[in-house]
Amino acid sequence: MNEIKKDTEINAQESSENIASLDSKQKNCTSISGRIPTGSEVLDKLLKGGFEKETISTIYGPSGCGKTNFCLISAVEMVKTGKKVIFVDSEGGFSIERLKQITGDCKETLNGIILLKPTRFDEQKRAFQKIKQLITDDIGIIIVDTISMLYRLELGKNEEIYNINRELGLQISQLTEICRKQKIPVLVTTQVYANFEEKDQVKIVGGDILKYGSKCLIELRKLRGSRVAILKKHRSIKEGEEIKFRIENEGVFEND
Repeated sequence: MNEIKKDTEINAQESSENIASLDSKQKNCTSISGRIPTGSEVLDKLLKGGFEKETISTIYGPSGCGKTNFCLISAVEMVKTGKKVIFVDSEGGFSIERLKQITGDCKETLNGIILLKPTRFDEQKRAFQKIKQLITDDIGIIIVDTISMLYRLELGKNEEIYNINRELGLQISQLTEICRKQKIPVLVTTQVYANFEEKDQVKIVGGDILKYGSKCLIELRKLRGSRVAILKKHRSIKEGEEIKFRIENEGVFEND
């Protein structure tokens, strides 16, 4: 997927133009506020410009609410700036067909994405260790979709709950360390569940481990004929702000 392009000789003038073009793209990638555009008008509006650098943003919600769509759109947007994306897909939700719908031609996007696909929690642990080796100045964002699925499955078959929670905590700490050192955003998604006593209120899988590790929390909900994104936590934006949106072939758009 990430094929190494053959070196080609270019003259000095072409080289200078290419460098200038790349610099321009990377400058446009960062807004005046220092935020990184998400590629989605919905998230950019909710987050007043995009993701904050050096922080973990977590999107959570039920199945089919749009979590993976936001991840794919963010990956596409970052590749457009000339940066690469590390994408950890633990659910099998990374879809080339969906990328084609969003981009038209996803070949360039795929060349800019480093895809890791763990299928067990121990593989996810190794994937996070590999991320450290893959980090370079070319990486613009790390996306994990979702961080909790394999963790949840491991909890269901393993009695060593403390060790499993500890490992998830270590993975969050690794992401925090990387995003601070590299000054890049990290986007994470997680699943939700509801208690029998409070069926109208959902809780995120990963609980306090993810809540404390994330500086930004966004809840997605399904409505009748629509969806809504609600800001639940942020360092500089009022909590409770929300935007209704819809998912179409070309991406995610705010409802009129």
